[in-house]
Amino acid sequence: MSDRLPGFNTLAIHAGAAPDAATGARATPIYQTTSFVFDDVDHAASLFGLQAFGNIYTRITNPTNAVLEERIAALEGGTAALAVASGHAAEFLTMHALMQPGDEFVASNKLYGGSINQFNHSYKNFGWSVAWADNDDPASFEAAITPRTKAIFCESIANPGGVITDIAALSQIAKKHNIPLVVDNTMATPYLIRPFEHGADIVVHSATKFLGGHGNSIGGLIVDGGSFQWAGDARYPMMSQPRPEYSGMVLAETFGNFGFAIACRVLGLRDLGPALSPFNAFLILNGIETLPLRMQRHSDNALTVATHLSKHEAVSWVSYPGLETDRYHVLAKRYTPKGAGAVFTFGLKGGYEAGVKLVSNLQLFSHLANIGDTRSLIIHPASTTHRQLTDAQKTAAGAGPEVVRLSIGLEDPADLIDDLDAALEG
Repeated sequence: MSDRLPGFNTLAIHAGAAPDAATGARATPIYQTTSFVFDDVDHAASLFGLQAFGNIYTRITNPTNAVLEERIAALEGGTAALAVASGHAAEFLTMHALMQPGDEFVASNKLYGGSINQFNHSYKNFGWSVAWADNDDPASFEAAITPRTKAIFCESIANPGGVITDIAALSQIAKKHNIPLVVDNTMATPYLIRPFEHGADIVVHSATKFLGGHGNSIGGLIVDGGSFQWAGDARYPMMSQPRPEYSGMVLAETFGNFGFAIACRVLGLRDLGPALSPFNAFLILNGIETLPLRMQRHSDNALTVATHLSKHEAVSWVSYPGLETDRYHVLAKRYTPKGAGAVFTFGLKGGYEAGVKLVSNLQLFSHLANIGDTRSLIIHPASTTHRQLTDAQKTAAGAGPEVVRLSIGLEDPADLIDDLDAALEG
C-alpha cells in the first residue's frame, strides 16, 4: 500500500491488529492471562522503570487491550489511548490525572445522569468540585472558570436529549485559559464526530454503548489528543513534575504528546485498578469492526422514527437534532453531517400514565436502562431511573413525567414504527 492514511472503514477493521505472530490467528486473540514472563531481570527492570514498553500484568497492559487502544486512537485521531473497565472509570482516571484536592472543573449541565451523580457526589471524596454551565451558552463556561479550574467537560451529543454541543466554542474558551477540554464522545462515536478536529484535548468513551454495540460487555476508553502542553505546567503535577514512583521521571518530557495517556495508565490504572478484562476488549473490538455500518443505520433509522413520532397525535414534542425543526439542527449539520445518532426523547400528551402504558405495551422495543445496542431500547425515566426525584427535579433533569427516551437499533424502521403505533394506541 501507499503512504496514504487508510479510511475510517479500513481503520475500524485493521487498526492496531495483525495476524498473531505465534499462531497466525487472524482475529485478535484473547490473551486471558494475569501476568507475562520476563526475558531476564534486566528486562523486568526496564519494564517496571518505563524504559521499555511491554507487558507486565494485565491490570496495566495486555496485548488484546492494546489492539483496542490502538484502534480507538486511530479512529479518533489521537496519539494514544487507554482501555479501562467502564465509562465511569474512564472519566475517573481522566480527572485523577488532572486534579488535586481543592481543584475544580466546569461541566456542561447536559450530561448522562450517572456522570452528574459522579461529579456532584463521588468526586467530593477526593476534594474535587464541579461548577455547572449551560450547554447552550458557551459564555457560561468561561464565567465559571476560577484559578483552581483544571478542565472543561462536555458530551459531544448529550444523553438523553440528543443535544449537540458546540465543541469549537468551548475549545476557544479552554485554550484562552490554558486548560484542557475533555469530551465524552460516547453517543456520537468517531464515526459521527471526531472531537479533536474541533479542538478537544482528551476524549473519553463508554465503550459499553455504540463502540461495542451489542449490549454484551462493559468498558471505557481514554484517548489522548496530544495537543495540550503539559510540560512545565505546575498546575498538572502528574504530567509535569518529577514522579517519585519512577525515580523522578517527568512523564510529559519523557513521553511527549502521549504523556497524558501514560499518566492515566501508570499513575491511575496501575494503582486504582479499574482494568478492562481481555475478553471484554475482544468483544468491543469485534463491535468496532462494524461501527461505520451500524452508526449510519442507527442514525437513518432514528431519523425515520423521530419524523413519524413528530407527527403522531399522542406526541407533544420530539427532541432529535436530525429533524429540521429541532433547535440543534444547525449544529447537527455542522458537527454530524452523516446523521444525528440513535438516541432521542419525546413527550407524551398523556403524561406519566401514558409513559408507563407505552413501555408496558411494546413488543419489539426492550425496556431497560442502556443505549447503543443493535436492539431498539426504551425507558420512561420518571418511573424508573429518576423515580426518587420530585416532579420539579425530574423536569430540571430533562426527565419530566411525559418524557420517554428511545435508543433506536438496527431493525427495519417500519417494524419499529408499527410497534410504537400499536403501543400508543393500545
